Amino acid sequence: MEDRIIFLGTGGDHFVTGKQILGSGGIILRTEGMQFHLDPGPGALTAAKQNNIHPRETTAILVSHAHIGHCSDVNALISAATYAGFDRQSVLIANKTLVDDRESNKPLLTDFHRECVERVIVVIEGNKVGINDIQIDALKTVHHDPNGIGFKFTCPKFTVVYTGDTEYFPEMEELYKGSDMLIFNMQEPFERKEKGHLSPEDVIKVMKAVKPKVAVVTHFGNKLLADDPLETAREIQRQTGIQTIVPRDGTQLNPVSYKYATM
Repeated sequence: MEDRIIFLGTGGDHFVTGKQILGSGGIILRTEGMQFHLDPGPGALTAAKQNNIHPRETTAILVSHAHIGHCSDVNALISAATYAGFDRQSVLIANKTLVDDRESNKPLLTDFHRECVERVIVVIEGNKVGINDIQIDALKTVHHDPNGIGFKFTCPKFTVVYTGDTEYFPEMEELYKGSDMLIFNMQEPFERKEKGHLSPEDVIKVMKAVKPKVAVVTHFGNKLLADDPLETAREIQRQTGIQTIVPRDGTQLNPVSYKYATM
């Protein structure tokens, strides 16, 4: 299993996701013989099939927060990965709201699917989870789900951060320090601030401080699509001097060489 980051969807806000202007199936990280599926939103299984991703190979499913665009297919993915619990494999690493929403008493993870996986690990900011040679840090976010998190994967050959949905906050630079690749959920265009989400100005500020080898911007909202994400990324790259990639649905990147790849 070669090192790959595969974007099963690059859509962001409710408009883009609801109309499936762009996909919302999440992100696949493959490394060290393991497969991680991040934020399986609407269409995750369909997108996985279209990109030759086999759910049965899933080592861990990770959910950053309990909004439909990021977790609607979590139960379906668990079922596919475990033969509906017949083979209890994979682990679920998720924020508290998805697993234990005491306010509504209706967690999105069903009781049945909770029992299908080998283990359910609820994480809050600051927690660390080790899977073989990979350390996964749960990172702070500032979003509408108060229990939302991002993820930092420290792997033998590279370190990558997935911000999850968040607005800018001062500790970002310290949390992301040492990352080779930053994957930003950047929903908004220049000169627009939306509570709970990153703008290009925010991304530039973080990139200048962290200085990753490469940055990826994804999770595009309707207004950013109207402005053209590629032109926006070119301006981010111009201001930071750091390669800034705009993936399409199905784009595959090698997280070691930072080059586009194929299966």
